[in-house]
Amino acid sequence: MLGTIREDIAAAKRRDPAARTSIEVFFVYSGLHAVWWHRVAHALWSRGLRCLPRALSQLVRWFTGIEIHPGAQIGRRLFIDHGMGVVIGETAVVGDDVHLYHEVTLGGTGHERGKRHPTIGDRVVIGAGAKVLGNITVGADSAVGANAVVVRDAEPWSTLVGIPATARPRRGAPGSAMKSHEPEAPDMADFYVI
Repeated sequence: MLGTIREDIAAAKRRDPAARTSIEVFFVYSGLHAVWWHRVAHALWSRGLRCLPRALSQLVRWFTGIEIHPGAQIGRRLFIDHGMGVVIGETAVVGDDVHLYHEVTLGGTGHERGKRHPTIGDRVVIGAGAKVLGNITVGADSAVGANAVVVRDAEPWSTLVGIPATARPRRGAPGSAMKSHEPEAPDMADFYVI
């Protein structure tokens, strides 16, 4: 667990230029607190408990403003930047090194049963206020623009913008003419329609 916490802190410091020290990140980054407590709640949920993990997730929501259902599957080094208003549904699957901004919803579209929330690939960046809804997949290395509403699958290396979101190739995609200097860093130009 200590190794996972260190890994999360290092990821936050890489992604947030305002992060000064590991101590600061450990104590004041509510997005990390929500993820850490989610891991505890998810472990209980995976053991067949239901009420205690749900109560824990609601308590964490009260403290952080971030609601992650204990049934959601969260990958390594998830970074929730600013965090307030983030909602991650029960059947959501979030890959490794995903970056979410505030007011992101990974939600359902109605009263379906079974898998009803999105699957987010590795290294996806989802901008502030974006909604990714339903049993869809957003491929690895994609970027979802601020306030976009994604309701259809997206291939890896997509940029998704608009309501409903439309996809185009992301800058730096393998084989594209536009190469990024740092493929792991989000290219903010991907968040705007030109």
